[in-house]
Amino acid sequence: MAKIISVCIAKGGVGKTTTSVNLAASLALAEKSTLLIDIDPYGSSAVAMGFTPDRIKAGISEIFNFAKAIDYTIHKTDLPYLDFVPANINSIQNDERFAKMTENRVILKNALKDVKSRYDFIIIDCPPTLRGITLNALTASDSVLIPVKCGHFSLDAVDKLFDYISWVREVSNPYLDIEGILLTMYEKNSKVTEISERELRLKYAGYMLETTIPVTNLLNEATFYGKPLCLYKINSEGSLAYINLSYELITKNQESIIKNQE
Repeated sequence: MAKIISVCIAKGGVGKTTTSVNLAASLALAEKSTLLIDIDPYGSSAVAMGFTPDRIKAGISEIFNFAKAIDYTIHKTDLPYLDFVPANINSIQNDERFAKMTENRVILKNALKDVKSRYDFIIIDCPPTLRGITLNALTASDSVLIPVKCGHFSLDAVDKLFDYISWVREVSNPYLDIEGILLTMYEKNSKVTEISERELRLKYAGYMLETTIPVTNLLNEATFYGKPLCLYKINSEGSLAYINLSYELITKNQESIIKNQE
């Protein structure tokens, strides 16, 4: 069975989509069968993966409308081991309808039952909110990966997310785990980075991942070309950081991956 990981924090601009796309691509590069699911109504993962609206046959909207089975929404990508389910909520009316449907917190969990035996990892790109579709994702997930850009407001967001995860465990998913806290847009010699990292390690030492993701314009540049960074400039610092992250998570989850392959 796949390890289902939601990339989640209620804070914009911290690298959720960048992490979701590049982690999924790096796992696929390591020949781990991976499904990337975009549940953010803005659909940024599709842009980063090079999926224009004319290339999207169906997506998360059809799953929540019960119009299509998840199989029909899965798109092949340029990486043989990576599949993709896009968010395709293209109007305010669709967004409002979609928001109402997400009140049923088990829709995504039930949909994934049909496909999770095919994958080693399922990565879910969540919106920067803690309700509705995010609750659906966390109900369906085994763990949460928390990307954090160093700064005071991001630290507050981590505290709120941990409180929210405790609530999710009570109401819908008692087995939800923390995959780890990932420092993104990392500047080694910055005072803000130093203070933020120290505070995080004091409070959440057991959850901090070893990998950090450096500040690099190439991550944004690759998005303009609709490619994960490993397909754009594989030897770049950012690409190597996400490859390191993928191996850190593969190593951490090695036992469950082996069971899945037996």
